[in-house]
This record gives sequence, structure tokens and C-alpha cells, in this order.
Amino acid sequence: MKECFDIFLTFFRMGCMTFGGGYAMFPIAERELVKRKGWTTMEEVINYYTIAQITPGVIAVNLSTFVGYKQKGIIGAIIASVAFVLPGVSLILAAALFISNFADLPAVKHAFAGIRIAVGALIVDTVIKLIKGTLKDNAARVIFLLVFLISVLPLGNLPAFIISPVFLISVSGLAGFLIYRRKKTSAGDEAAKQ
Repeated sequence: MKECFDIFLTFFRMGCMTFGGGYAMFPIAERELVKRKGWTTMEEVINYYTIAQITPGVIAVNLSTFVGYKQKGIIGAIIASVAFVLPGVSLILAAALFISNFADLPAVKHAFAGIRIAVGALIVDTVIKLIKGTLKDNAARVIFLLVFLISVLPLGNLPAFIISPVFLISVSGLAGFLIYRRKKTSAGDEAAKQ
């Protein structure tokens, strides 16, 4: 019971501190789940983000579900997800009731401008950490560079499906599978020879 309560409090606190979506949550997840609680590693968090990108739902909730499940199975996944969502849902309900009365106030507009800047900084921090955590070899760097160039450069002659994130992620996943499977097989063969 104590573990369940700890999971609830941790994810409730994270839900209270997370503004700007899943990527802005990355530094909070690192601090709370990796450094403070030791429930997961940074590599696992990056893997959870990767899985959350290709599964339906909100990144932050998916991360909460994965870590909660790792800690306490299905009950942990449910507790972590509900605890994380609870502050946001409460805030959205309160905002929906009162925002129309305050949205045009200069103080509110200025506060939102500051929040957008802070969220942008948190997202940049997350991108840097994700790049450092994933670009560990030349194959990863090549895949990253190709996907980045295809998604950023104005490639008007390419069919739209090639520029689609779904296509890019699928092809990258297939390339990673083939490259790293071959590397693992080669490493196993080398070890067997010695």
C-alpha cells in the first residue's frame, strides 16, 4: 500500500509541475524518476518516449503508465496515470469555467507569453538530452541526419507520404532493426571465434 501511495504522490506532483506537454516534462521525469526515486534509468526513459511516440495517447501519460507498470504492475500503471492526469484535468476544468472572464486581461496575456518561453526552453533541453542519449554510433547519426534533412529541407518534388512522420519513423525503425541486428550478430560471431 505504501508503494502505491508513493507512486500516486510522485506522479501527482509531476502532473502539477508539467506544463507544455510531454517534451517539456522530460527534465521533470529525469529528476523525479531517475535521480530522485531511481525507478528507471535515463535510457529507459528515452525508450519510453520512443514507444510513446508510436502509440496513441499523450506522451506524459504513456510515460506514467510505463513507469507505474514497471513499479507495481497493472495497479501501478493505473495509479500513476490517474495521479498524473488529475492536476491537469482539474486545472483545465477550472480554466474552462473562468478563462473567458480573464483571457483578455493584460496580466494573463503576459503570463501566457512567459509560460510559452519557459516551455520552449524545456523542449530545447529535452531535444538536446534525447540527441545525446540516442546518437551513440555512426549508424544512429546517419539515420538521424537523413530523417532530419528530409523533414526540414523543402523537398517539393518528393511524394507527400515520404515526408510523412509515420513513413520516416517506420523506415527508421526498419533500418535500425536491420543495422543493429547485423551488428549484434557480428559481435556474437566475433565472441564465438575467440
